[in-house]
Amino acid sequence: MRAHLGGSSRQSLVTARAALDAAVKGVDASKASTLSAELFFVADVLDTNIAVRRALTDSSRDDKSKSAFLTELFGSKIGALALGITTEISAMRWSAPKDLVLVIEQLAIEAEASAANIAGELDRVENEIFTASRAIAGSAELRKALTSDAKLAKATLVSEILKGASGSTVKLVSQLANTWRGRSIESAFDDYAHALAARRNRVIALVRVAAPLSAAQQERLSTALNNQVGQPVRINIEIEPAVIGGVSVKFADELVDGTVSNRLAGAARAVVGSK
Repeated sequence: MRAHLGGSSRQSLVTARAALDAAVKGVDASKASTLSAELFFVADVLDTNIAVRRALTDSSRDDKSKSAFLTELFGSKIGALALGITTEISAMRWSAPKDLVLVIEQLAIEAEASAANIAGELDRVENEIFTASRAIAGSAELRKALTSDAKLAKATLVSEILKGASGSTVKLVSQLANTWRGRSIESAFDDYAHALAARRNRVIALVRVAAPLSAAQQERLSTALNNQVGQPVRINIEIEPAVIGGVSVKFADELVDGTVSNRLAGAARAVVGSK
């Protein structure tokens, strides 16, 4: 998240992202988009209700009671995936109650980014969000209209501005226009762009090899990564003779280094350590 998060909240964001990874694994774009809408709904409820937010971030309250509270509050309004993530997040530690809202909003944006990725439109959505932010920020008339309280008018205006845009872009900008959360237009769009980039980085694999991979090798690697992640993964290949042989794959927070150079370095460390 672009907004500053304290130490406990930063760690909780890392864990929450892993929960989102598991939730969107193997789902279709429609389910990922529904998850996004429901997480946005949860964030909006918590943002406008201080008592609920404090109850969920109270470290003295046990996880079982928080789970029961969330089921009573949201059980009939959101699906099992969104309720499961929200329940898991409520058990985490937070530096400030407001951070819970920021992280759930981040996950909601990333869930829609996953929907766009599954549909093969993530790059398009990022570009459209950037273009929309420049157009809105640069127009006094649009700024005034989109920061008003007229939700129906704003929805119509967003549809007109984004005519022909990806459905994910329309959903994200519509949500943003209705929940500025005290942010400026520039700051809000920056938050959304940051969250989109964060999700894109989780579906890009950096592959280091000594020599170019054949088309068949790339296809096998792509299939293996797609199966592991449960949605499309983009592969960026770097040719580095220094790796000698084998393949190093860096994906999200994971590094699988099967290069000869890494094994030699490991052997050298073992020899030094044995003296």
